This record gives sequence, C-alpha cells and structure tokens, in this order.
Amino acid sequence: MQKFIGTGVALVTPFFEDGSVDFDGLERLVNFQIDNGINYLVVLGTTGEPATLSSEEKEAVKSKIIEVNNGRLPLVLGIGGNNTAAVVDEIKNTDLTSFDAILSVSPYYNKPTQEGIYQHFKAVAESTDKPIILYNVPGRTSSNMSSEVVVRLANDFDNVIAVKEAKGDMVQAMRIIQHAPKDFLVISGDDMIALPMVLAGGAGVISVIGQGLPKMFSDLIQLGLDGKPQEAYELQYKVADSIDLIFEEGNPAGIKAMLQKLGVSEDAVRLPLVKASESLQTRISDFIDHV
Repeated sequence: MQKFIGTGVALVTPFFEDGSVDFDGLERLVNFQIDNGINYLVVLGTTGEPATLSSEEKEAVKSKIIEVNNGRLPLVLGIGGNNTAAVVDEIKNTDLTSFDAILSVSPYYNKPTQEGIYQHFKAVAESTDKPIILYNVPGRTSSNMSSEVVVRLANDFDNVIAVKEAKGDMVQAMRIIQHAPKDFLVISGDDMIALPMVLAGGAGVISVIGQGLPKMFSDLIQLGLDGKPQEAYELQYKVADSIDLIFEEGNPAGIKAMLQKLGVSEDAVRLPLVKASESLQTRISDFIDHV
C-alpha cells in the first residue's frame, strides 16, 4: 500500500455563514492539496464534520471531491461508528469504486472491551474487500485500541492494512511498528508527533495542519521518510506553534480559521461547534503572515 506512505489530509467540509456546504470552497481546498504535494485525501473523516451532515450532503461532498480530484490522488473514505451492524450495512451499500481504502474509527461512547473492539473490526473487515485503515483516537472515543488488538487484526485480515494511531503515545506506536507485519502501515493521527513516528518506522501521517500548510508539512514528512532528521526537524519547529494554535479551541474550528486566512474557504462550522474566537483568529493570522 505504497499510496498511503507520506502525508494524507483529513479534509474539512467548507460551509457558508448560513450553514450550507460551500462546494466552490471545497474545490479550491482539494486543488490546494494537490498543487502543494499532499499524497492522498481523506474524505468525511472527523475533521469533515460528518456527524452534522445529512445523507444527501455526504453524497454531494463525496461526488464533488471525486470530480475535482479526477483520479489525481488516492482517496480514503471515512466510514465508522459505534453500531457495528450499521457500519457494516453502510459499507455494503456505499459505492466504493472511487475510493482506495476505508478509514474506520474505533467504536465511541459504548466503551467496548478490547475483545469487543476486535470483534467490531472483524465484522468490518469481513464486510468488504477494500483495504481498511483502523483509526484509534481515544480522545474522541473514550477507549484506547491496544497495540495487541491492532497487531491481531493486522495478522488476521489481509485487508486491514494500516492504523491511524492518534493516542499521542509513542510507546504504543512503536509497539505496533515492532510487532505488526512488515508491510502494515502505522500512520500518525497526531500532527505534533508525526515526525518522531516516521523516524521510528511509521509510514507518515493523516494530518489536519497539512491542509493549511500542505507544502511545508508534506516536505517535513518526506524528509523524515528519506532519513534526513535534521532538515525535517528544522521544518517541524517552524510548524509546531501552528499545530498548537489550530487545536486550541477544537477541530476543525482552528484549521478553518487558517484556511480562511489563506483565502481557501470560510471559517464557518456547524453547531455544536463554534468558530474560532477573535483572539485565536488573530494569532493564526499572525502565524501565517510570518511563517
């Protein structure tokens, strides 16, 4: 799965102030990624606010991204949830022709045991031939998917090809890298430690800051993959403050403020999220002016 080595970005869904989807902004966003060296795009991940999109809006967003991308970059589609039967049903009833893999989050809210997480992903993996990227993000799900479960799934199912590891725990990431099959990809879901994970043997990142700073962030990940840590860390420290800024008031409010500053799309989000405060917007703007 060489196509998922490097920098992927979890695309936002641009909105107008009235809450409707800004499809022109979405087109600009996709082209901005492609023109600046991003390796693949993640569609309707958490950053895309899919929990607030209707079924019709989700289909329209997918169609627009497929159209604009026009086969230029690999596409990953987010399909996950805490109702295993519903996730399996959605996978079976979704046209996945244009997508290269599915990103599926560990079940949230229910707080299953490790065996429950394994059985959930067993059902997901058996429902499709598409490659599956597991997504571990305890800050959102309230439960951690252990390294042992990730390795077990990687060994048991040929189409479980990667994990987006967003616990922020280098030790856990290193255990997966150490024990998983050699062709299994450990992808950082945490922008701040993406480079250390790459240098430890990880495959890259599915990034949020990457869509605001696509050239700089994809360059630093590639330098890490090329075994050039000194040059990579020079870029890391130029980017680091912006990572703190965009997550200070939650995701995707911060990255949307950055994209507005860059003239890519508006900063509107849907309730229960609210847009970044004026103070944060000013600091993000100042960062862009001086980066």
